[in-house]
Amino acid sequence: MAKYKLAELLLRRKELSERLPRIAHVKDKDVYEPKIARRGVTEGVDDILASVPKLSLAEVMAEYNQTASQLRRVDAAIQQANWTVDVECDVSVFDDFKLPERDDSERDMTSKKKK
Repeated sequence: MAKYKLAELLLRRKELSERLPRIAHVKDKDVYEPKIARRGVTEGVDDILASVPKLSLAEVMAEYNQTASQLRRVDAAIQQANWTVDVECDVSVFDDFKLPERDDSERDMTSKKKK
């Protein structure tokens, strides 16, 4: 275990959250590399295109599982901090927006403008 600032964990969570979908959506073109083997025209074939794996599916899944596990652990640490750490902040951040009260003279002026 190591100690981190909450800000560091929040940034790491964002990084892991963005990485996870990219790993989950790995396309065949990302995993396989095209290789060309030339054959003579006498065999009736000019080129043969073969796909050679750059990575195995197991390697991709291992990275996905590790990233998902890291994300779960970071989230758990942040949630624990949410329940144990008090942060000072202006109470107005929890107030809903309210129109300011107008006095009667302001109301009279707006009603005269409409006429």
